[in-house]
Amino acid sequence: MEILLQLAVSGIALGMIYAVIAFGYQLTFATSGTLNFGQGEALMLGALVGLSLVSNIHGGPYLNYWLMIPVVMVFGAMQGAFVEWIGVRPAIKIKSEFGWIMSTIALAIIFKNVAENIWGKDDLTFPTPLTATPFTVLGANIQPMQIVVVLGAIAMMLAVEFFNRKSIYGKAVVATSNDRDAAGLMGINTSMVITFSYALSSATAAFAGVLVAPLTLTGSTMGTALGLKAFSVAIIGGLTSGMGVIVGGLIIGLAETLTGFYISTGYKEVPGLVLLLLVLAFKPAGLFGKAAIKKV
Repeated sequence: MEILLQLAVSGIALGMIYAVIAFGYQLTFATSGTLNFGQGEALMLGALVGLSLVSNIHGGPYLNYWLMIPVVMVFGAMQGAFVEWIGVRPAIKIKSEFGWIMSTIALAIIFKNVAENIWGKDDLTFPTPLTATPFTVLGANIQPMQIVVVLGAIAMMLAVEFFNRKSIYGKAVVATSNDRDAAGLMGINTSMVITFSYALSSATAAFAGVLVAPLTLTGSTMGTALGLKAFSVAIIGGLTSGMGVIVGGLIIGLAETLTGFYISTGYKEVPGLVLLLLVLAFKPAGLFGKAAIKKV
């Protein structure tokens, strides 16, 4: 039971990271019907920029971990806006069905190469802002940073939901996601809303990067696997459901940790992929998603 609780804590922390990244996929899909396939690289850049700020490895300003987070989120927002401006907006203007896919993938590769040239190809250690000594709960050792990851992920998603429901700008985002053409006719600048959704999406990914970095190694390759797994979470939970990404993230995170311990680390990704195939076969809109009905 102690081992099971230990695995559950690790799986929940990992699953919430997947959920935050998947939440970013939802933000862009809702407003533009497009996805940023470089979401993992946004996480990676956020973690590496945060590492530079807290460890002063490039001679820049040294910041406390908690003060570094908003700086990294601003950087992530700028990076996301750049991706929308360069890779997505031209494809939307010419109504290219697949142009944005190749553009975001190409930009992801470029960002990865830039990171390798600036920070190198070797993985780096991110200093933890809290004590590395775990505390014991019911016989399970829990790291303080794991609690921060779970609470931080929940806080980020709640903050975005509160913004969308209570602010005038958030209501413009909701209106655009409900009907982009109607929102445009009502005077909403839908192009700016889409740019904002990409900025917010990458900001959440950068935030996830600095949350997970103290628990793992930080490097130019860290975002690729996380981005792909988060995409699976978004598909499993549903690209239209906030609750879906949380449930999907927890399912994948727990499945990976339990499979890795009880079967083999070589098979830990199999349950999530099997679930993805089953969802695509029997419920393509996701476990909590709603199928779109179009009149023809």
